[in-house]
Amino acid sequence: MTTGRTLPVAVARPGAAGVLSTNRVLRNTYGLLSLTLFFSAATAAASAALQLPHPGLLLTLAGFFGLLFLTTKLRDSGWGVLSVFGLTGFMGYTLGPIVAQYLAMPNGHQVVMMAMGGTATIFVALSAYALVSRRDFSFMGGFLLAGVVVAFLAALGAFLFELPALSLTVSAALVLLMGGLILFETSRIVQGGETNYLLATVSLYVSVFNLFTSLLSLFGFGGSDE
Repeated sequence: MTTGRTLPVAVARPGAAGVLSTNRVLRNTYGLLSLTLFFSAATAAASAALQLPHPGLLLTLAGFFGLLFLTTKLRDSGWGVLSVFGLTGFMGYTLGPIVAQYLAMPNGHQVVMMAMGGTATIFVALSAYALVSRRDFSFMGGFLLAGVVVAFLAALGAFLFELPALSLTVSAALVLLMGGLILFETSRIVQGGETNYLLATVSLYVSVFNLFTSLLSLFGFGGSDE
């Protein structure tokens, strides 16, 4: 993201400082993201192994938005790191019963591994493209926001009225939307638009989480027909 200011050629230090700041945000973001993904996977595995019940849609939404609000308020504090782990741990717990349900299918392990592999491949490929190309994907922001809102409402309708076809369509749309969000958020960090690594971590984590659950739904639907 450019500032629109014209600087003298001799002034190079602010630019260098900006690059160092961006690199620091990137390093901290990917470091914390790796830790939170591992922690979330551990809580999901524990939740599945202990056969803990899913908290339900309302409690999941309340827990997610409550912890997201807390993380946003604490984003400039050391407590914010604990809040991020609280958020990602909670989401891992909600994921456990879902994964357990797929593992109970005849080809469940294959479905889960395919979803994990697809998520990792898409995330690494899109992140690498945004980092190497250094393209500005900020123009996607409005479209992605509208798409996520529509997908959320459609997913809610599919859940309430038990419409498998609509649910499958939403999952396919979310794969595309989460891919776009990965490009958008990574580009924001590279362009200097996001300077808080806690918020950047949460944004990328949510994209990865939704990408995984959407692929799980798609692969699971295909596997159920075999």
